[in-house]
Amino acid sequence: CGSKAEALRAAEAGVDIVLLDNFTPQALHEAAAAVKAARPRVVVEASGGIDLENLPRFLGPHIDVVSMGCLTHGVSSLDFALRV
Repeated sequence: CGSKAEALRAAEAGVDIVLLDNFTPQALHEAAAAVKAARPRVVVEASGGIDLENLPRFLGPHIDVVSMGCLTHGVSSLDFALRV
């Protein structure tokens, strides 16, 4: 979701997980708290623009999961085969 209103609509629609994407830390915590107040069992995931330096600002009591694209961006692939 890209806004607090979208996140609340998703939670009220009965989803299991709400992904809050590209929020500022303050807006993220406000939206996550609102989602948890409306539907405590919904898993709240934070994503977008989170790296090791700013990670602590995105952690909080209403955030269940944090996705960090920086862990996989720029990783080169490995071509291998398993022959049985």
